[in-house]
Amino acid sequence: MITALAGGVGAARFLTGLVKLVDEKDLSIIVNTGDDIELFGLHVSPDVDIVTYTLSGIVDEEKGWGIKGDTFHCLKALRKFNGETWFNLGDRDFATHIFRTNLLKSGLKLSEVTARVSRLLGLEAAILPMTDDRFETRVLIEESSVHFEEYFVKRGAKDEVLGVEFFGADKAKPAVGVLESIREAELLIVCPSNPIVSIGTILAVNGVKDAVKRTDAKKVAVSPIIAGAPVKGPADKLLRGLGFEVSAFSVAKLYSDFLDTFVLDLADSAERAEIEKLGIEVKVTNTLMKSLEDKIGLARTVLES
Repeated sequence: MITALAGGVGAARFLTGLVKLVDEKDLSIIVNTGDDIELFGLHVSPDVDIVTYTLSGIVDEEKGWGIKGDTFHCLKALRKFNGETWFNLGDRDFATHIFRTNLLKSGLKLSEVTARVSRLLGLEAAILPMTDDRFETRVLIEESSVHFEEYFVKRGAKDEVLGVEFFGADKAKPAVGVLESIREAELLIVCPSNPIVSIGTILAVNGVKDAVKRTDAKKVAVSPIIAGAPVKGPADKLLRGLGFEVSAFSVAKLYSDFLDTFVLDLADSAERAEIEKLGIEVKVTNTLMKSLEDKIGLARTVLES
């Protein structure tokens, strides 16, 4: 069995290649829920949805999020009522959040709802929210502490990052299936996701990092940093704000207490020796996923590591 730790767009693109090489039924994907947010009275799970939409083939690939061909009539109408409409939700996307929210209000857990949504979208992989409990990633900026999505989307990630807080991390328990999927895995993959607010959140859930350290699985991570910058998202600002150099080496160091192999982009091959000094095996390949062939090629490198 293969278990993957996943954040948003980068993870989803990588997983698109992975499912071309492995049986979906043998894949469990533990997804960050620190970005979950209530908008318009609805429970929105951005990373869960990106992964689910991508693997089901309905994602808007140009944006990397949302549903392809979606319209935004509801959001436009809400603007007339002076609602806060900074988070773009398409009309078909709204349907997912309405369905999820109603099931949560009926007493189902987020993991149960996610399993139902993924089945209805035709997925055979197990999509596992990291926790069913409240867990909120907040970014410290000069004025205040703001929800990650507010920092990233509403404020355009323009503020200097002074720190990151995980509200609820002290009480959050892994969702059903999370620890089991880690313990029983033969290969554990850390997808090319933000190491602070995607992978870092998953590892912050009680018992998860310990399970990752203890599992007998081979542990392989793909760098989300290429040539000193993230392909997408604010990982550079978050790393810098927490005192790290923006480099593949910094990501490898963050994972060094559990990682076996680190997959590095060709552009960062000069960092190989320093990463190997951490006791981590390094594989160098193209990690920029512009085409399906790129995604499959990267997934194949990980499987062969």
